[in-house]
Amino acid sequence: MPELPEVETTIAGLRPVLEGQVLTLVEARRADLRWPIPFDLRQRLTGATVTGLSRRAKYGLIAVDRGDTLIFHLGMSGRWRIDPENIGTHDHFILETGSGHVLALNDPRRFGSLDIVRTEAWEDFAPFTRMGPEPLSTVFDGTYLAGVFAGKAAPVKAALLDQRIVAGLGNIYVCEALHMAGIAPGVASSRIGAARLNRLAAAIKEVLSAAILAGGSTLRDYARPSGELGYFSKQWRVYGREGEACHCGSVIARRVDSGRSTFYCGKCQR
Repeated sequence: MPELPEVETTIAGLRPVLEGQVLTLVEARRADLRWPIPFDLRQRLTGATVTGLSRRAKYGLIAVDRGDTLIFHLGMSGRWRIDPENIGTHDHFILETGSGHVLALNDPRRFGSLDIVRTEAWEDFAPFTRMGPEPLSTVFDGTYLAGVFAGKAAPVKAALLDQRIVAGLGNIYVCEALHMAGIAPGVASSRIGAARLNRLAAAIKEVLSAAILAGGSTLRDYARPSGELGYFSKQWRVYGREGEACHCGSVIARRVDSGRSTFYCGKCQR
C-alpha cells in the first residue's frame, strides 16, 4: 500500500501539471472505487481552476477556486498517470487541463477513494477527525509520544500504526524507524523511556524524509505519476530483508503481527 512518502511524492509530481490549471474535463469512468464516487464530482470540478495541492496522512488534496477540495486515497494499488499513451481498463478517473495534460487515476484493485468537500471544512472530513498529528510536524516529538503512550500496554509497533496516535505511518516505515531507533517492535509502549522515545521520534522523521527524497519505495503496484519508480527500497534496513544480514552482523527476522509482516533485528532492537 502506498504510504505517506509515496503520497507526498505523488503530490509533488502532480503539482507542476495541475496547479493553476483549469479542469476542462472531469470523468469518473465507474460509479465507485472502495465506496461510491460523489455523484456531483464532475459538476463541481469541471471548469474550476486548481489552486493548490497538499497531503494529509495518506490522502491527497486538490483544492479548486470554487471552494471545493477533491480528496483522493490511493488504496492498495492506486497511482496517478500523467499523459498516458492510452486510457486503460483500470484508469477509473480522468482529468484534462486547459494546457492539454491528461491525468488518469489508475487503481486495479479499486481500494482507493475519491471524495469532495468544501475547502473551509476539509479538516472535518470524517477520516481526518480521528487522526493524530503529522509525523513530520513540530508537534510530533518524544514528549508527545510519552504522553500518548502513557499507560498503554500495546506493542510500540501497533501503537505507531494507530492513526489516532500519529497520522500516515504505515508498516514499511514503522519497521524501518524502530530498527533505526534500536527499539523492538513488541515492547510495550508505556515501558519505553524518554531518551528512547526522543530517538524514536527523530528516527521516524529521518526515515520519512529520506523516503520522500528518494521518491518513495517501489512497491508492486506503485510508481510516481511520471512513471518513474521510487528507489528508497534500496535503502531499507530491515523491511523485506528476512534472512539477510543486519549491519550488526546478525540475521534479520520476520514475524506476522495482526496480519502484517514485521521485520526486525533481535540483536539491535531491544
